[in-house]
Amino acid sequence: MTSGLNLLLSAPLSARLGMLMVLLVLLAAIFAPVIAPYGETQIAGDVWLSGSAQHLLGTDNLGRDLFTRLLFGARNTIAIAFLITALSFLMGTLLGFLAATVSGWTDQLLSRIIDILMAFPTLIFALMILSVVGTSIPALVVVIALLDSTRVFRLSRAVAMDIEVMEFVEAARLRGEGLWWLMRHEILPNAMPPLVAEFGLRFCFVFLFIAALSFLGLGIQPPTADWGSMVRENAGAITFGIYTPLWPATAIAFLTVGVNLVVDWFLHLASGLED
Repeated sequence: MTSGLNLLLSAPLSARLGMLMVLLVLLAAIFAPVIAPYGETQIAGDVWLSGSAQHLLGTDNLGRDLFTRLLFGARNTIAIAFLITALSFLMGTLLGFLAATVSGWTDQLLSRIIDILMAFPTLIFALMILSVVGTSIPALVVVIALLDSTRVFRLSRAVAMDIEVMEFVEAARLRGEGLWWLMRHEILPNAMPPLVAEFGLRFCFVFLFIAALSFLGLGIQPPTADWGSMVRENAGAITFGIYTPLWPATAIAFLTVGVNLVVDWFLHLASGLED
């Protein structure tokens, strides 16, 4: 506990700022039902009203309170992005470690399948699949997690191949340890620093990817609040000099920058370099 606190206190200003930004968004997402002055889908006023005491950030294209929608949008988007990232890491890391540890035909087969999946542009591939299977949240989670796991596979395989040739792994093999034991007790602990850093980066990618799909109409579907769809729904306001869509766009940038600041600091710690 003390070492963790000392580590946080020794963090550079950029990392502290990033942690504060992420913490603010997480608190807003967790306590959205308590903080929000209106319901997520409640029509609370006229269309595209300016900020006031009743509507802190104004209203959207249907007259819903924009501040309320931002809070629930954070809750929905972050939860789904985290679930997708965790699922993609579970699949990608497991298969990457398996390919590196077993090698041979297993490695060749898995690597060629990943190469085929990565040959398609991710956004176009996702649009194609979602247009066929539908845009429900379970379909969204499975499709994006599958596509994102290809990148995780590449990293985890490369890291595991470097660790797998170490002497302590060879010693474990000679002791008769099984495949699962080697991956769990020898490779995973030594691969954690780059994997944790990559988790933060992939979370940002997934978060932005969901926002992009929602903007195109194939992400989180209305009336569920989502920052990407909020930009799309209110894009027409710009024509009339109303800057309502800038609020969800700013929220997307705010969280992305915060996560990247924290990830940069963690990468610096993992590298072992001194300031």
